[in-house]
Amino acid sequence: MGIEGIGASVLRKEDRRFITGRGRYVDDMVVPGMKYAAFVRSPHAHASFSSIDKSAALAMPGVIAVLTGEELRADGIGNLICGWAVTSKDGSPMNMGAWPALAVGTVRHVGQAVAVVVAETRGQARDAAEAVEVAYEELPAVTQAVAALGEGAPQLHPEAKNNLVFDWELGNKPEVDAAFARAAHVTKLHIVNNRLVPNAMEPRAALGQYDPAEDHYTVWTTSQNPHVARLVMSAFYNVAPEHKLRVIAPDVGGGFGSKIYIYPEEIVCLWASKRTGVPVKWTADRTEAFLTDAHGRDHVTEVELALDADNRFIGLKVDTVANLGAYMSLFSSATPTYLYGTLLSGQYDIPAIYVNVKAVYTNTVPVDAYRGAGRPEATYVVERTVETAARELGISPAELRRRNFVRSFPHQTPVIMCYDAGDFEASLEAGMQAADVAGFEARRAEAQGRGKLRGLGMSCYIEACGIAPSKAVGSLGAGVGLWESAEIRVNPVGTVEILTGSHSHGQGHETTFAQLIAERFGLPVDNVQVIHGDTDKVQFGMGTYGSRSGAVGMSAIVKALDKVEKKAKKIAAHLLEADEGDIEIANGEVRVAGTDRKLGWHEVALNAYTAHNLPDGMEPGLKEGAFYDPQNFTFPAGCYICEVEVDPETGGVEIVQFVAADDFGTVINPMIVHGQVHGGIAQGIGQALLEGTVYDGSGQLVTASYMDYAMPRAQNLPSFQVSTTSTPSPSNPLGMKGCGEAGAIGSPPAVINAITDAIGNNDLTMPATPQKVWDAIRAVA
Repeated sequence: MGIEGIGASVLRKEDRRFITGRGRYVDDMVVPGMKYAAFVRSPHAHASFSSIDKSAALAMPGVIAVLTGEELRADGIGNLICGWAVTSKDGSPMNMGAWPALAVGTVRHVGQAVAVVVAETRGQARDAAEAVEVAYEELPAVTQAVAALGEGAPQLHPEAKNNLVFDWELGNKPEVDAAFARAAHVTKLHIVNNRLVPNAMEPRAALGQYDPAEDHYTVWTTSQNPHVARLVMSAFYNVAPEHKLRVIAPDVGGGFGSKIYIYPEEIVCLWASKRTGVPVKWTADRTEAFLTDAHGRDHVTEVELALDADNRFIGLKVDTVANLGAYMSLFSSATPTYLYGTLLSGQYDIPAIYVNVKAVYTNTVPVDAYRGAGRPEATYVVERTVETAARELGISPAELRRRNFVRSFPHQTPVIMCYDAGDFEASLEAGMQAADVAGFEARRAEAQGRGKLRGLGMSCYIEACGIAPSKAVGSLGAGVGLWESAEIRVNPVGTVEILTGSHSHGQGHETTFAQLIAERFGLPVDNVQVIHGDTDKVQFGMGTYGSRSGAVGMSAIVKALDKVEKKAKKIAAHLLEADEGDIEIANGEVRVAGTDRKLGWHEVALNAYTAHNLPDGMEPGLKEGAFYDPQNFTFPAGCYICEVEVDPETGGVEIVQFVAADDFGTVINPMIVHGQVHGGIAQGIGQALLEGTVYDGSGQLVTASYMDYAMPRAQNLPSFQVSTTSTPSPSNPLGMKGCGEAGAIGSPPAVINAITDAIGNNDLTMPATPQKVWDAIRAVA
């Protein structure tokens, strides 16, 4: 490891602009003649409408146009799609209802767009939007998934009888039934995974510009995957031909999954630009974000775990109802199925597993992947159930986990996944030592003397990252491949440009990707530029989500670097009159091993471009590209331990200690990894204690602002103790596993297990607000 290579805690290069206010976000973009959009949104959760009266709005100052769904449809703009096909257990395809970018005739959730106003200023556009009159006829609404399946529930889409999107299963039910028939003990649990709003720091935004002279389209958008956005907008939505469409995702202030998708607003802004002849910009306010950004989680689950007389897990049965909201978002079908059911084995050797998932339409904002995407839901089911089983059996939760850990690798689970490498015992031991579990009972007794209830909870999570190989996910219904691309350009003076199909929206790619160059060639990271987020500059790539930028994106960079290194060594061997096998590259020099004969890296680069003395038949230049399609998922895992104190008089919960022991394989930059874990834990604690989306009976979103939706603050969070162990993944050249989602996956069950341990009542749902905790204490008093 060099001082800036793999394993070094290099300060983030990109922070120079971010902390000095020089970041460039979509709302910072200004183009000549730019106008502003405001959307007319439904105030009803479910309604039909027969007419839209634009006249008053069109007469207002500064208004250029008022456009509706009828005009959008007349121009051939297609409906939004779901890009992952899931089949029900009877073999029937999923029931996908039509989702137009602007509603035509029917609205199905509060906040759905029915028209757009384009005006000279943002204020004029918003004022005019309020003047548009829509003749609504309100219809009955349903917001809870289980109720939506019930007889007589309001129906959202004609394609989906009883609001059922699909009825999916995974595993071998007869084997599971046989396991339960011979079980010595069965643990049963009813689990609710609460709905969340992503709340990225930067709200979504779009700026669409049509150039009639070139018949060319450009859209700046807050996207995690601009190339996929270009593909979908051209091939499926007919907004523009792909070769005439440029998508730019500049600095993006957080995504957490919610900016993977193509939303109505960017489609409409681009279409409206051509329709009106002016560039059109829209930036969401925070209430719009609550009403339109894809929500996360929202599962209701019945789970049963079968154990034999030796307390070994022999069967797991899971029945989940997943709320998908009013429409199917881009990857919404995959989240409660292949990203959820496939992780229900956890870290444990469970020979028989069966999961059934019913996905349901409701009159709510569409639900899709949110940090962790299915993996947090699976971990919560497994780890709450394992902790409960330990309490019922009267044995240590750590001991029950140890007894059932997977210990030999590769390990094939009954639910598709094949774990390639891991050491779950090492993470557990590291976590228990850091948390001083042995001294907990003394701390509990001390707290009791102060009138407090103290509890300790554990969570041993595993997740699947990389979401590949493409052939495998294609066989499961994915509409795209999940490889990644990279191009390495060595300039004539020796500086390096990395063009990556990954996208950074807070992960620190401009630093960690540059560290690969420092490691390989010994160049300073300041000599490296990372270019991403622009479809006119960067080769096609799949973007960033699912903790794939390291294991997949960096692996593509490594493959391209291999090619660059090979060519550079050939050039140097020719110039130094040496054997290619004797050439070494280190510390910015290219030398003949065991001698003092050498060239500077910049000299080799310059020779590649002057081309005066290259080996016969070699092309000039030093630029190489690569595509990388992984052999397997990667499997980060770890142990999280939470210790809480509960005030029995108020139900208030204080997290007094939180320990995270993770196995991420090879770690490129420990400081950045720790930051990712800290952020994930904060979001997980937010879900466990504070965050929860609430709809009333009519379908109104009650928690549509920060006055009502509680976000975690510094006072809610302890100082985290974070450490890593390492079993490198054999499935990629760097041995990386991924770290971006782990904190949000492992923390919620650890927190709830700690609270329920403290209060002696296992019946507690997230968010564990003081009122809920106080009620739970009184219920067992």
